[in-house]
Formats: sequence, structure tokens, C-alpha cells
Amino acid sequence: MKVIVDTPIWSLAFRKKSHIENNIITDNLITLMRNTQIAVIGSIRQEVLSGISDKNKFYEIKNKMSVFTDYVAQTSDYEFAAECSNECRRHGIQGSHTDFLICSVAIRNDWKIFTEDADFFEYEKYLPIKRYESK
Repeated sequence: MKVIVDTPIWSLAFRKKSHIENNIITDNLITLMRNTQIAVIGSIRQEVLSGISDKNKFYEIKNKMSVFTDYVAQTSDYEFAAECSNECRRHGIQGSHTDFLICSVAIRNDWKIFTEDADFFEYEKYLPIKRYESK
């Protein structure tokens, strides 16, 4: 099964500071890489690379992520993302367009989502998403 790795996971993995949470995240990410289970969508790639002011660090991370081919979202993915957003809004839950695209792609492909973003705990109350649990 493929797993969409969300921006907060990549951010933790690329940090130099080592702590328990980072090690667990990184170990899980390495396992997913070894099992070729990682799915990347372009908007996550953009989020990961945005805001890196150091050009050398930007190109280092860009090169590391270049080994992953983007899943190309279809029109139906964007339309379903809008449905997901609308469903959550009906219940008072707001989210980003990228988050709902992640949900849409994951649901339609029966993939899990690897994230530490608390918003996804709210989304899963109303959307049939499956989160990847760190081991």
C-alpha cells in the first residue's frame, strides 16, 4: 500500500536536530522508502521546498526528493478534494486546499497518510481517510 507523506513529516526528517520524535519519524520514513511505498504529490513537494532561504539547503532537499516521482492529480481528484472540504466545513472544520487534495488522492487510491498534522485527526471524523501509524 502506498503512503502519502505529508509536509510535516518531511520537515522533521530533514532537520539536523536529533530527538526521539525525529528518530521515530525518520525510521518510519526510511522503512517506507525501502519498501517503495512513498507517494508524493506536487503540492507537498512545493510546500517542503518553500521557505528554505539557504540556496544550498534548498538544492540539497530538492535533490533528495527528486528520487520520488509525483503522483499526477487528475481533475476528479481536485473535484473530490472540494467535496471533502465542503463536507468538513459543514461540520465546522476548515483546512487547506493541499490537505484536502491529500485526503482526496488518498481516499480514491486507498492509500494511507503519514502526518503529524493535527488537522487530519479532525478530517478523519468525517472523511474515510486512513492515517499511517508510526511504529
